[in-house]
Amino acid sequence: MKSIFEELGGTYTLGEDGMYYPNLELPVEEEPHYGKYGRMRMNYIKEHRPGLYTELLFDGKLVSHLNDIDDTARQRMELLTRQMQEQHGVNEELKALDQMIWVGACNNIRNAAEEIVLNELIYC
Repeated sequence: MKSIFEELGGTYTLGEDGMYYPNLELPVEEEPHYGKYGRMRMNYIKEHRPGLYTELLFDGKLVSHLNDIDDTARQRMELLTRQMQEQHGVNEELKALDQMIWVGACNNIRNAAEEIVLNELIYC
């Protein structure tokens, strides 16, 4: 009588200790190129959504998911930062007038944009 694992096409290998071990392999995934946001997403789903993490891992889609999230987050950061700088008049003219105010404004804008990106893409 075959086990469910064998009925689904699984095979076993006899170990040196006389026990049979299933031959398990994870699907081949694409090359990872994710950065900060991909790592943040991975840590979040590992800790707060373990079912999703396990499903993506075993389906061979984890790296693809993290690559997509990272690419989207970086693009969204660039867009939001540019839009907020235009709205608040943070430009080269302000930089020439008072560099410290310009740096502070850029940091505030980057932090606000990142908060939006984290809530929209990473922690959901």
